[in-house]
Amino acid sequence: MVGGMERSLRAARVATYVYFVLCGTLMGAWVVHIPAIEERVGISHAALGGLLVLLGLGAFSGMRVAGPLTDRLGARVVIPAGGVLCGAALVLPGLARDPWTLAGALLVFGFCNGCLDVGMNAHAVHVEKAYGRPVMSGFHATFSVGGVLAALVGAGAASAGVNPAAGMAALGAAGIVIALASARALLPTGPAAADAGSAEETEASPAGTRRSAAGRVRLLAVLALMVMLCEGAANDWSALHLKDVLGASTSTAAFAYGTFAAAMTVGRLLADRFVSRFGSVAILRYGAATAAVGITLVALVPWMWTAFAGWALFGLGLSGSVPQLFSAAGHADPAAAGANVSRVAGLGYVGMLVGPAAIGWLAHLVALNHAFILLTLLCVTTAVAAGVLRTASDRTRRSEAAQLPTTAGPPSAHTLFRSSGMSTSPRTPLLRRIQTTAQVMSSAFFATSLALAPRDLLQSETDTGSCPCVCSARSSQATGTTRPWYQAP
Repeated sequence: MVGGMERSLRAARVATYVYFVLCGTLMGAWVVHIPAIEERVGISHAALGGLLVLLGLGAFSGMRVAGPLTDRLGARVVIPAGGVLCGAALVLPGLARDPWTLAGALLVFGFCNGCLDVGMNAHAVHVEKAYGRPVMSGFHATFSVGGVLAALVGAGAASAGVNPAAGMAALGAAGIVIALASARALLPTGPAAADAGSAEETEASPAGTRRSAAGRVRLLAVLALMVMLCEGAANDWSALHLKDVLGASTSTAAFAYGTFAAAMTVGRLLADRFVSRFGSVAILRYGAATAAVGITLVALVPWMWTAFAGWALFGLGLSGSVPQLFSAAGHADPAAAGANVSRVAGLGYVGMLVGPAAIGWLAHLVALNHAFILLTLLCVTTAVAAGVLRTASDRTRRSEAAQLPTTAGPPSAHTLFRSSGMSTSPRTPLLRRIQTTAQVMSSAFFATSLALAPRDLLQSETDTGSCPCVCSARSSQATGTTRPWYQAP
């Protein structure tokens, strides 16, 4: 009986990994085809930016709809349905022939993606609760792995001359099959499952009431807004920072985002182990502090290698933040895990859309690198407010640990987990292979970034003397003027 329960839980975790990879792959398939679709539709970058807002609005709407549905119908219904709809909608942007049809396609695709996103995150909360130890960050890491797979498949299809609509249709069809095939392994979450132990499992504020849990979820949503605003700003402005402020070539500047993304992926693959040892509060607090140090280096230090190090620290610091916020939202009230995750994820998604625009607006007033100080302030605020993750059970365990006799030495992490009812079972070989494969892919991409970037850096040092900062010397020579690195271009 126990062995059957362990096998079903293990299968549910693997299925959750599959859905996270699927979601990242489907979204990545759209991203890698953006240039070709933009050219065929015949729109400008500005018009594309407006259409991407519709994608975000659709995703936000889908999250708000799917959250309550997940609590009412269960993950076995909502997640496969979201995967099927998302796979079917993927081909729509590839078929668009004018801005109006592309707008409708992105709105529908965003809605379907939002449904899948919230459903799988809500189910990940239930899997984490059943395991009794942190596993949420690993799920989010595999989402990034899905984006890498989409980039590889998209690059291969483009080199082979495959039509974007045909390639997206093939990936969408494969996604539909995978979504349906993985549905049986999901946990039977829903009203009956949630009510079975909600009275003793609810992790809320010290009062333990639904009202206090709702207030805590609002605070978590605000933190998600700030953290994902930082992530969205890095996605759109990291490469432009190296190119426009430090004078790097286009090829070298592209590795700024690659460094950020690789560091974030590696951080998420390792974050669960650190959460098990130090707790989610420490991961959010010190991770946000690390991100603040990284983005401050990017904003104030004019050397290119320092910029790469800063973006790596920024990605590493942010890597464990969003998974901990989503996990805390789901555990705040197990009976409403889907709705709570949708609130936090929805507001966080708004932050990801607002972030690039906010930095762009500030760049009109100050230099681009100085605009990043806003991200420093947000990271510091997140670090200060990290205590919102601490629950009543955390305080109880800390007080119990403080009352333990000191003659035998401090209790080990294994003892604390056993005393709190948390599982310490090792990972299975299949899960270990999944995590190892993801780590190898991320490490390879990160090593490639470091291996290819020095060519341009060495050339830059040759052109500008002994100073490793190429700043804006090239553009200044072209215009016959000189300006310090800290001035706006």
